[in-house]
Amino acid sequence: MRRLRRKYEKPLKRWDKARIEREKELMKKYGLRRKKEVWKAESIARKYRRIARKLIAKPDKDEERKILEKIRKYGFIDATKLDDLLNLTAEHILERRLQTIVYKKGLANTIKQARQLIVHGHIAIDNRKVKFPSYLVKKEEEDKISLLLDPNKIGLKSVRNKS
Repeated sequence: MRRLRRKYEKPLKRWDKARIEREKELMKKYGLRRKKEVWKAESIARKYRRIARKLIAKPDKDEERKILEKIRKYGFIDATKLDDLLNLTAEHILERRLQTIVYKKGLANTIKQARQLIVHGHIAIDNRKVKFPSYLVKKEEEDKISLLLDPNKIGLKSVRNKS
């Protein structure tokens, strides 16, 4: 049987007040359920920064092109060179989650309602139902996000038009 590995690292200092406050702020802003979601985003950002540092120290044009292409595909930041990649933070990752994008597109009235719509299966990307709020949306998929049902049937009184 396959053993699943954690996709995040827990903080080293468990009771660091500044970190706890920052995590609380991120959880509230992005409507996250638990701190593990913040830690996953931090791990993703850390991974890309680590790769960028390695490539800056020992240049490999093919690897550099691949990593910059991947970052542009997901739209985390507009990186043209590896130095830009060193500025990647967990907030950049959290901005590309399906939950955040559904809220910002105006398909939900609140960030928590966006999460509920996704989990209940009312959101589709390119007519394919996606039930994971943590799904990282690519730039090309952003325009293809839609509601599967009539907004009045699922309790949306007025869908915001926020662009």
